[in-house]
Amino acid sequence: MKFVQPKVFLVGETRVVAEGLSAYFDHIGVPGWKTAAPSDGEALCEVMGRLCYRSFEPGLNPNVTRVRQGNAAYLDNIVQVGHGSVLEHAVVNFIFADVSRVVTHELVRHRAGTAVSQESLRFVRLDALSAYVPVHIREHEQGMEIFTRTLEQLETLQQELAALYAIDGEKTFESKKKLTSAFRRVAPIGLATTIGWSCNFRTLRHVIELRTEPHAEEEIRLLFGEVYRIVRERYPHVFADYTVEMADDLPWVKTTHGKI
Repeated sequence: MKFVQPKVFLVGETRVVAEGLSAYFDHIGVPGWKTAAPSDGEALCEVMGRLCYRSFEPGLNPNVTRVRQGNAAYLDNIVQVGHGSVLEHAVVNFIFADVSRVVTHELVRHRAGTAVSQESLRFVRLDALSAYVPVHIREHEQGMEIFTRTLEQLETLQQELAALYAIDGEKTFESKKKLTSAFRRVAPIGLATTIGWSCNFRTLRHVIELRTEPHAEEEIRLLFGEVYRIVRERYPHVFADYTVEMADDLPWVKTTHGKI
């Protein structure tokens, strides 16, 4: 049994296919067009937005006599006017490790613009338990004692069930799967697990706003505070409008352009 902290791993992101994009620019007559985007995801969002009005340069569309220059200025305008659909073109892929089933149960409520792959406790045996300890528990001596004792007891139950049913002696994976599935029913909701979570930029903005807000659950606030730290550095133009205020020692990520 051990106590853990949620961990965030950014493992994938949208990549521009340079040959295809260059061929498109040749096709519309702007072969030399470039973007100053700091990431492929931000570049793609800019391109997808500009193609709507053919606003890569003045005169390309006779109705457009001037264009907003630069990726930062362009995406800032997208955010201000609320054209959030443009941000759906770029996707990021995370692995959240050592997060509780409390977190994953809440996270899967965000369905639009996401993809989820969660560690299956039907297949992964719980020979050892780990959990995040909320601040109200860890700051109370008796509460911490109860929390620790309960987790230890539940871990012992997993080991006793494994021994009782001699799961290691089972010959087939199918038999082990059925027993593992049965044993998980006495595992706590606070059990640490792993989930793969992918989403587009538009969804990510909304979830960061919602899940760092002070009324959100503590562990998921901690998790998405770290998510924000990573994406603010890697995709600065998409998240340039955010400010951070500390609330209960956790970051509250705020913007005046919410849920675009």
